[in-house]
Amino acid sequence: MTDITFDSSSLDWDKLQGQAGLAPASVSASVPALVPAIVQHHLTGKVLMLGYMDKAALEKTLATKQVTFFSRSKQRLWTKGETSGNTLELIAIDKDCDNDSLLVQVIPNGPTCHKGTISCWLDGKAHTFMDNLTHLIISRKGQDADSSYTASLFKAGTKRIAQKVGEEGLETALAAATHDKEELVNEASDLMYHLLVLLEDQDLSMELVTKNLMQRHLKTKA
Repeated sequence: MTDITFDSSSLDWDKLQGQAGLAPASVSASVPALVPAIVQHHLTGKVLMLGYMDKAALEKTLATKQVTFFSRSKQRLWTKGETSGNTLELIAIDKDCDNDSLLVQVIPNGPTCHKGTISCWLDGKAHTFMDNLTHLIISRKGQDADSSYTASLFKAGTKRIAQKVGEEGLETALAAATHDKEELVNEASDLMYHLLVLLEDQDLSMELVTKNLMQRHLKTKA
């Protein structure tokens, strides 16, 4: 497991103590200094949720590598997923320029939102271009072959899609070998697109590939 270096005392806890009013009025008097913690998916960049940590929650998060918050309603520490099992594995953590908020990068184990969605925003829907492109490719699966190029690839089957990935890979390599940077960008784009189609054809996703790369990276740093 990768070591995460962060000094909890580097935050401006005195200023944060004055923000205890964020808690419900009935309990605000007894709430400790809280720091807003924005939780972000380490692989996709999606913002997953917002929570609050006191110093004890932050230190427990750093020690266990499982994201822990201070519950303003329950008035206690709670580790995300302690009941549902949908935990958040800590990958990295950083403070902002004013030392009064945190960016917490994680790998989620299951849905983050209590409503069962990936994120507490946008109903968990895609909001990056690659997400949108992936969803567009998925929507073409099963459509009439004449309706789009993507649909025609799915209709042609795995062998044809795999052939296109091979062709685009070769063309990408040739563009690099001839130092044609503009063509390299074009061919790399074609390669990425056809690879996304192939992954969807096999009921896989680019997120799984990215997660695999991350796991390899973490092993080399362990």
